[in-house]
Amino acid sequence: MTFNSARFYFAMPTVLVPPIHRSETMKKTITAIAAASVLLLSACGSDGSSSDTTVAAVDTTEMPSEAGTIVEVAQGNADFSTLVAAVVAAGLAETLSGEGPFTVFAPTNAAFEALPAGLLEKLLLPENKETLVKILTYHVVPSKVMAADVAAGDVTTVEGSTFTISTEGGVKVNTSNVTATDVPASNGVIHVIDAVLVPSSVDVTKL
Repeated sequence: MTFNSARFYFAMPTVLVPPIHRSETMKKTITAIAAASVLLLSACGSDGSSSDTTVAAVDTTEMPSEAGTIVEVAQGNADFSTLVAAVVAAGLAETLSGEGPFTVFAPTNAAFEALPAGLLEKLLLPENKETLVKILTYHVVPSKVMAADVAAGDVTTVEGSTFTISTEGGVKVNTSNVTATDVPASNGVIHVIDAVLVPSSVDVTKL
């Protein structure tokens, strides 16, 4: 990833966008997968080590002295329930609970709801697992990058292709807006975005 010596900070609200209405079918699908994630994550967990236990403070109350893994942090936030369900469906929970470090640009539930009608349901089907993996790993950078270290330019993702970070008029990843930054995890950091990123190699119209 490209860095520069100049430091900047995201002047954005840390309040996440609440999820919007979803169909009863989607609610049942997400609830079932999220319930399965509880069992899975309790089995895999983290290995108890931390690549960096000194992390930047965020605007929160009663934060535990030591954050969990990226998956555990996401699991503990209701605005990431769809993301957690997708991570479990893609079989990536164990990977993102590993040593890392990772930087995850995490879409909220509202970001997933903004996808074309029916697309999320299709992505969660077992036969579309490979496509879901590509989309989710496109949100992950294989290093820990705090907000102050981010520079405009192309960034290589775990998926293998790049996304573009721009800083004019607010920080964007491709066309999504970064709405909160530096959410700490024991194996990396989470930055929150308001849209789901799709790599150019994926044609969702074919699902």
